Amino acid sequence: MFRKQTAAIVTSAALGALLLTACGGGDGEDSSAPATAAAARGEASAAGQPAGQDLNFLSGTARKNNAPAMTGDWANEPGKPAVKPEATRWVQLSASRAGALDPVVVNGAGFTLYRFDKDTASPSKSTCNGACAVTWPPVVVAPGGKIFLDGVDKSKVGVVKRDDGTRQVTVGGWPVYRFDKDTKPGDTKGQGVGGTWFGVTPEGKKAGKGAGEAGTGPASSAVLFDERDFGDPSQGLAGKGCRNVARDNVASSLQARGSLKIWSERNCTGRSKVVSGDVPDLAALGFDNTVSSVFFG
Repeated sequence: MFRKQTAAIVTSAALGALLLTACGGGDGEDSSAPATAAAARGEASAAGQPAGQDLNFLSGTARKNNAPAMTGDWANEPGKPAVKPEATRWVQLSASRAGALDPVVVNGAGFTLYRFDKDTASPSKSTCNGACAVTWPPVVVAPGGKIFLDGVDKSKVGVVKRDDGTRQVTVGGWPVYRFDKDTKPGDTKGQGVGGTWFGVTPEGKKAGKGAGEAGTGPASSAVLFDERDFGDPSQGLAGKGCRNVARDNVASSLQARGSLKIWSERNCTGRSKVVSGDVPDLAALGFDNTVSSVFFG
């Protein structure tokens, strides 16, 4: 009888050890560790939201925190390209004023940051890729990077993974960008472009009076891009009535603040199409490399 009981105890102990090992707990490690590690790396959670838990949020400016020169936002100054990862080592978000925008978020070098109406904030999602991301460089930060908060609430700041795998900073859920036509601190040339791009406030809202109504009514100007998704080279067109395109039959995308009519022939003749706001791919309208004139008003 004693031998039978001893054998049963040994068998139960062996079975328990086997089950413990199968569940990943035999060496004392938590079976949830891989998921936790993924969250620490800032990868998407089950709900599709990046955790960004590996980021370091610091109060004050980069300068006050003794950030190394020519890194982070400072490495993105015009004419001073930086080699990764220096350019993504840190990001500064400052509540400031730029032109007529007050308040608006600027980066460590004083350049205005923008949001894009075609993105989404809940869940955070960037739709500006390829050539669009060249014209509108996304504000990205490397894993383990720092975000300096200067007048911007930490609860409003996050990151979202882009299609290329980089992590873009969000404010109020909105992915934020710079504009490549802003060549000096304080420029706001991206404000209202196409009726879809606006400076971003510290809360993630559109900066500027009347920004909520921008893009309605007839357009008085447009930018025609030779490549899809607003890729340069480009040419501008403005005025009232019919305007012929200087370099016709080369446009593949268009940005406008409001509605206008595009024509396949000069002097507003031939085929036509009414468009409103940005058109990232004119081929979808049957007008790729076809626009010869535009009617405003």
